[in-house]
Amino acid sequence: MAEAAPSAVPGAQGASNAPGAAPHAEPNAGTGDWIAVAAGALGALMATLDISITNSALPQIQGAIGATGTEGTWISTGYLMSEIVMIPLAAWLTRVFGLRNFLVGNAALFTFFSVLCGLSGSLPMLILARIGQGFTGGAMIPTAQTIIRTRLPRHQLPVGMTLFGLIVLLGPLLGPVLGGWLTENASWHWCFFINVPVCAALLALLLLGLPAQRMHLEEFIRADWLGIVGLAVGLSTLTVVLEEGQRERWFESSLIIALSLVSAIGMAMIALSQHYAAKPILRLRLMRNWHYASVIVIVFTVGAGLYCISYLVPQFLALIAGYNAQQSGAIMLLAGLPAFVMMPILPRLISRVDLRVMVILGLVAFAASCLLDISLTAQSDAAGIYNMARNLGGSVGLAVIGTFIDRRNSLHVERLGESLNANSTLVQERVAGSAASHFAQVGDFAYAQMQALKEIVLTIHQQASVMTFSETFYLLAGALLLCIPLALTLKTPRPGQSPASNDAH
Repeated sequence: MAEAAPSAVPGAQGASNAPGAAPHAEPNAGTGDWIAVAAGALGALMATLDISITNSALPQIQGAIGATGTEGTWISTGYLMSEIVMIPLAAWLTRVFGLRNFLVGNAALFTFFSVLCGLSGSLPMLILARIGQGFTGGAMIPTAQTIIRTRLPRHQLPVGMTLFGLIVLLGPLLGPVLGGWLTENASWHWCFFINVPVCAALLALLLLGLPAQRMHLEEFIRADWLGIVGLAVGLSTLTVVLEEGQRERWFESSLIIALSLVSAIGMAMIALSQHYAAKPILRLRLMRNWHYASVIVIVFTVGAGLYCISYLVPQFLALIAGYNAQQSGAIMLLAGLPAFVMMPILPRLISRVDLRVMVILGLVAFAASCLLDISLTAQSDAAGIYNMARNLGGSVGLAVIGTFIDRRNSLHVERLGESLNANSTLVQERVAGSAASHFAQVGDFAYAQMQALKEIVLTIHQQASVMTFSETFYLLAGALLLCIPLALTLKTPRPGQSPASNDAH
């Protein structure tokens, strides 16, 4: 696995102490170390924020570039797809270029692609720019963990890793808030232009906090190119299959069949690299550890739930409840408030409360929040493998719920339509009353009758959408609850040992 090397650093630091030495014997991190941590945290926040910043503004963006609702999911999926490819490559590219050179280059390119997103006038151009954003932004997440684990002493790791975890969580939650405010008060273009000053601050922190390092371009020759190509081809085409499968009627489409075969070939290349590469880009043998595998499954599921909620709720508020982008973002902000409340006490909880209990409580709370949403109505107020699993969960989750929503919505429209009888007294009364209202306004009976029938059709589609959203939240809650047994398999750190160093073993 690409991230395994950095995670071993805390253990190495601890080994350099005298036997039996307490973790607090290590000196505290200096100002330069915290500047480096702040740079990593800001980069991770920017990367995760840009995954969901378009969600509240999606209806406006789709209207501006002429995209349908289903096509609009590609604005998020394109970012996730390329980010997934970059995350496992980040450790290797860091060794090749040096950490500071690599991050400075990525921050500059991220700024370029952000500007390109804001200037986009068509869906293909926006998707390509978002893919570029995802590829460069994907490096920010694992390298932030690398900085934390290499620049902080062991006794300060819980604070650093808690900061990182909250940032990864808050990015998708605060994205719709910022996106909604910018859309309503400026323009959806500023959802991307806002990255320019943020990247400028990031570049300053990187140059101040990270030392210059020599590049090792010879690493390109010794790289696991079999695994790298397989990773890029396999994961990217798999995401396309999941996203386009429903529209293309799955394996009735020659395109889906071809992409599925390409994805299978990519996965086979990754499997072969495990045996033939001296240093595989992904160390999948770590999945033999049941405790680690359980973490990956939980992270995958939570990632899917988090990104799906960040997509579903703004869509429901905009399309069903009639909220504007700023109002939708304000609702999403409420989900981030508990994280701010927990931030000061979480490091202490990690050392005092059984991690299994904390994970189970978190899964139950997340599932309960999804179950609360199944009663919504049209009137509601409504490290390499580790990081890749979270983002792959988000990508797969968005693709799967897109297919689920399309199919269930069509089913509900069909069933609701069948349940209405033109001879029904209630239907006739509804049509007659609506027609009379329109006739009083325009004086044209034929037009009034047409508008009345149109309202019936719109009501059917609205109620079908409400039923579909409720079922989707129910599905997400079930998936989260199924992870609870896996949480029981997690290992609790020994006294005096940080969770981060425990995971390294």
